[in-house]
Amino acid sequence: MSRIAKMPITVPMGVEVEIQENNIKVSGPKGTLLQRYNESDVAVRIDNNQISVSPSSTSGHSRAMSGTIRSLVFNMVYGVTEGFEKKLSLVGVGYKAQAKGSILNLALGFSHPVDYEIPKELKATTPSATEIVISGADKQKVGQVAAEIRAYRPPEPYKGKGVRYSDEVVVLKETKKK
Repeated sequence: MSRIAKMPITVPMGVEVEIQENNIKVSGPKGTLLQRYNESDVAVRIDNNQISVSPSSTSGHSRAMSGTIRSLVFNMVYGVTEGFEKKLSLVGVGYKAQAKGSILNLALGFSHPVDYEIPKELKATTPSATEIVISGADKQKVGQVAAEIRAYRPPEPYKGKGVRYSDEVVVLKETKKK
């Protein structure tokens, strides 16, 4: 059995967990999340405000899926209570961002501005013109939106210009010498 799956998940106050057939629904102050799982691989139970995940059979796939489902459910519980966020920084002359409702306006050195529509369950803020903070309850969606924004102009290796994660380290290459 997966070592991760052996650890139970404690459900905090204000969070409701429902398990129907193949679905786990977690509701909390920051939203509601739904996760599907295969009952032939994993068994999920709630006992005394603790969620336990165990494999349904002794197959390797079943044991692996028990750890995966446990991690996904833990991220759901954490997401509806605390929430997840990714910070992006824009490095380069004239690179700036501005959030207007659900539209993120980006000036990334192209001949045209880039307008990115943020999904309705997420929130994007711009504390300064060169910083973007994406936050929401779903860890996967927060990471996906941050990756899509970064993909418009990833950091280049010579000057380091582009959109990067705030904790990302860009190793600069040495320029060609004559």
